[in-house]
Amino acid sequence: MLDEVQSRTLKRTGLIAAMVAIGVVGVGVTARMNTDRELAATARDNAVQTVKVVKPKHGAGEATLQLPGNVQAFNSAPIFARTNGYVRRWLVDIGDTVGAGQTLAILDAPEIDQQLAQAQADYQTAVANQKLARTTAERWETLLRKDAVSHQEADEKAGDYAAKTAVANAQLANVKRLRAMQGFERLTAPFPGVVTSRSAQIGALVTSGNAASQPLFTVSDVHRMRIYVRVPQSFSAQIHPGMSTKLTVPEYPGRTFNAVLVRTAGAVDPQSGTVLVELQADNGDRALKPGGYAQVTFPLSGAESTLRLPGSAILFRESGPTVVVLDANGRARLQAIKIGRDQGKEVEVVSGLTGSEQVVDTPPDAIENGDQLKVEARARS
Repeated sequence: MLDEVQSRTLKRTGLIAAMVAIGVVGVGVTARMNTDRELAATARDNAVQTVKVVKPKHGAGEATLQLPGNVQAFNSAPIFARTNGYVRRWLVDIGDTVGAGQTLAILDAPEIDQQLAQAQADYQTAVANQKLARTTAERWETLLRKDAVSHQEADEKAGDYAAKTAVANAQLANVKRLRAMQGFERLTAPFPGVVTSRSAQIGALVTSGNAASQPLFTVSDVHRMRIYVRVPQSFSAQIHPGMSTKLTVPEYPGRTFNAVLVRTAGAVDPQSGTVLVELQADNGDRALKPGGYAQVTFPLSGAESTLRLPGSAILFRESGPTVVVLDANGRARLQAIKIGRDQGKEVEVVSGLTGSEQVVDTPPDAIENGDQLKVEARARS
């Protein structure tokens, strides 16, 4: 009887233990399943990219076009030596104002001086021979009228006179040439202006006709300046001679200069896709400097309503500029657009958007059509 009671107690204890073990295992499995579900949900959430979205800004496009320009003197002439010699004196320096014909430097050219002296002596000899030949020809012409000489002899004397006259003329031309060369010993300004460079040094040897030589002076006419600008082809139809423009230079912040467009090349450079135009501006106070940089503002007519997006929202792919639009289901849609002007932080969108889209700002480069996206929550201020 006692054995039966003990047997039942053991069976009851074993059953209870088994039930407890099953409960522990069930609780563990349930916890693991919950953990797996949470991990799967977290993985799904992590797989969805969080992005920021912006809406295109509406507004009229700015009726101006800003482009860089290159400022040049109205006239600029590098002054080279036209004769070989040495610099005896230079009379002006950079920044000096000079008038037309004013002497800039004086050269010593002893070879030219000696050649001129020899040429003058040769000319005097030729003139003396010419006079003698003329007297002889006149005498023989008189004798011919008296039949004292033959026509052949008279013609010979007349021919000798003509030959001596030609020699005298050649010698005179040589004298004039050397006098002109001697005149090049004095370098002069071709027009009124300012000296913008000087390389002449006293005693320095200068050689004419050397293409690699440096100009001794540069004279620039700065009373009026030329500004050259390259206009993109897409805006060239709105740029025409006679239009007024504004320009600024870095050394005078806040100051604006007036300029007028005077001519256009009328052809597109195939390498840059631009049209070269020339503007002119008065420069009475010499504020504009040759070789300087300027920012030119062109007024544009017929500016249409445009959309603007941050430059960071644009993807540049092989097919062209593209934006990522977020649809109603939170999925990505790649939309090709056409860009007008790049204004730095923002770009003008000419076509491809209506203005009501949600555009992803700074989209990932690897994003594709249909990717699930999540909009980043904005922090409350």
